[in-house]
Amino acid sequence: MIFLMSEIKRSRLSDFAIPIVLALVFWIIAVVLWRTSGKTFYLFNFGYIGLAVSLGIGVYTALPRRRRHWGRRLAQFLVGSYMLIFLGLVQRENMQIEGFFFYLLSGLFAGSVIHYLVAKVAGPLIFNRGWCGWSCWTAMLLDLLPYQRSPKSGLAEKWGWIRYAHFFLSLALVLIFWLGAGHRVESQSLTELYWLLGGNILYYLSAGILAFALRDNRAFCKVLCPIPCLQKLPSRYALLKISGDANKCTDCGLCSRACPMDINVSEYIRSNQRVLSSECILCLQCADACPKGVLNATFKIDRRRNKLPATDTRKSP
Repeated sequence: MIFLMSEIKRSRLSDFAIPIVLALVFWIIAVVLWRTSGKTFYLFNFGYIGLAVSLGIGVYTALPRRRRHWGRRLAQFLVGSYMLIFLGLVQRENMQIEGFFFYLLSGLFAGSVIHYLVAKVAGPLIFNRGWCGWSCWTAMLLDLLPYQRSPKSGLAEKWGWIRYAHFFLSLALVLIFWLGAGHRVESQSLTELYWLLGGNILYYLSAGILAFALRDNRAFCKVLCPIPCLQKLPSRYALLKISGDANKCTDCGLCSRACPMDINVSEYIRSNQRVLSSECILCLQCADACPKGVLNATFKIDRRRNKLPATDTRKSP
């Protein structure tokens, strides 16, 4: 933290518009749920997450470009460890997608249901797939692995169907336990803890193996993670996306080479479009790589259709 503080540059208040607005949105949700339900948990939960993400974005904004990734890492660990350790291991909430399915079937408005509805179903309409880039507890470790630059293998385009198979297999497994075995869930039970532990062990093992085998930190996200199945449709219409000035773009291709999700960012910019690909996780690595600083995240309603591929396996210029 001392290292980060020493690197922080002077910034204008307007530069922090996004983290300020984000914090306000989360605190409004926190206060409304607290007042309507009477549960202080909502006040703490949404208040903490809003402050954690806003702090990470604020640090990202204040740091020089070469150090900005530490702001995102900060948000990842603050939110990801809270979700996994506090809500998962301490509170015994199954935060995996199977927990979401189980709680929905049970009619339980538990932490997992709230999390999925806010971060992965409705949230992408506003903040795109920012969860994947800034808060995921699996990615917070994956992004520490050595393969920071994607090899542009087009994994999502070739093998992305596997994550849909994973999604429906998870749903089928829950239905088998629910309908066939008569399994019933109880919030904060040992059973939920076992589901969480088992699921996360499998996730981390498979994510690590894929990362080293394919030399791509985000291979798990492109091939096996079932969460994009919930996010991709709403994220296509998200208000927050990457944009750039085509007149200032030098077509160097560094943004495309920096993208961990294989998106040909420069082609969108040259076409005077924001990055409409539903593979975008809003990690802003493309913006950090741009030598002219012409890329940033903007709020806007896109009325033009996406005529470009979600991924592009061609070599960047």
